[in-house]
Amino acid sequence: MKKIIITVVKMAHYQDLIDKYENPISHACNMTVGQIFIANGWEKPEGMCDSAWESMSAFVMTLAHGGEDFYDGWMKNKKSAMISCNDGFRPVSFLIETLDEVIYSPSGC
Repeated sequence: MKKIIITVVKMAHYQDLIDKYENPISHACNMTVGQIFIANGWEKPEGMCDSAWESMSAFVMTLAHGGEDFYDGWMKNKKSAMISCNDGFRPVSFLIETLDEVIYSPSGC
């Protein structure tokens, strides 16, 4: 199984929507542009937001198992995907790419 690098590439903040619709919350997203996470297949990287992981985990799993070319040529690099979390108030865009490293798997898969 391949390691996957997940990079925070863009963050948005829609204060008008927050003011109009969101109840005050004490902790919002604490990621920063340029922040990198490494995923070992199906394992959510430490520090990754649960909501963001739910948005990208299927793409991460596919890439980790050697899949590529999502949506028939969507990405210039066929071993990558651009995924955003599902927070409508503070969406974060992530570039997900396959690393050339291969993770040791005790089962030989």
